[in-house]
Amino acid sequence: MKISAHLLHAPEPASLSYLQEHLEPDVTITTGPDLPEPAGYHILVAGRPQREHLVASPNLKALVIPWAGLPASTRELALTFPHIAVHNLHHNSRAVAEMTMALLLSAAKFIVPMDRALRACDWRPRYGLNPAVMLEAKTAVILGYGAIGQRVAKLCRALGMHVLATRRTVDALRSEEGAWRPALVDGEIEVYPPAALAALLPQAHALIICLPLTSETEGLIGAQELAQLPSRAVLVNVGRGAIVDEQALYEALRDGVLHAAGLDVWYNYPQDEAARIHTPPSAYPIYELDNVVLSPHRSGTPRLEAVEQERMRALATLLNAAARGEPLPNRVDVQVGY
Repeated sequence: MKISAHLLHAPEPASLSYLQEHLEPDVTITTGPDLPEPAGYHILVAGRPQREHLVASPNLKALVIPWAGLPASTRELALTFPHIAVHNLHHNSRAVAEMTMALLLSAAKFIVPMDRALRACDWRPRYGLNPAVMLEAKTAVILGYGAIGQRVAKLCRALGMHVLATRRTVDALRSEEGAWRPALVDGEIEVYPPAALAALLPQAHALIICLPLTSETEGLIGAQELAQLPSRAVLVNVGRGAIVDEQALYEALRDGVLHAAGLDVWYNYPQDEAARIHTPPSAYPIYELDNVVLSPHRSGTPRLEAVEQERMRALATLLNAAARGEPLPNRVDVQVGY
């Protein structure tokens, strides 16, 4: 069937050309903030559309958010259009997984303070107590066993780590004694329901957060949860900042309750271009601590050409499936939030 899609934000010319090369003949696209007249698109590609974008076309059946996740404003709007399906693109799972491992290793090995010292010609870290932790034979607990979490799990296994994970869509399993059992075993990776979190935290030498931000996950990890982690545990967050309580995170790092952290997501973002050079990422001076590796929400590498090509390829796959009358991938449960 013939399918028309409108991309609210036009890709760069090279990316748009790459997308068009991978589309089947029955798919036509328009781009830009100005909607086509008459607006007859079947699929709208936009992360944060306005109401007028959803009502303009009587043919609209699907909204595609061109990344993973569901912005709060988009969720609120989508709830008022239950006949419009919402889908994500998971094109950047490889890039995010690689950054996750970079943060994990950098935090576990205290690369940043050693690099900073040696740049000042200070060799003392070589001769002092080494705060680095070994990861082989340790346990990684991954919160969110989706497209990103599954890739992270495989990379952790390659380091020789035992991997436990949580996933919303698996059923709870308890033994007769009340202990949690994995609801799913994916190769050598044990997957548990979110309700098993308290049982998993004491095993988490590395706690890796790959969750979306929803009403259920906001503040999921607070002071009580951080205190349950083993000594010398490392936390990595590539999900959303607010999943970990801001004050609890700072105090746990400052006081040594948490050995180290690698953070790509934050609590405070620049509100405009001018603010990009003077916006602290947190209300607490996390950035002053030596046991934290900071990244400015770059794990998805939006400016990396290879990742942008993967985005266009993933979008082409979705649009081509629509043209063939097949189910579209990565359907979002708007009620739940991901």
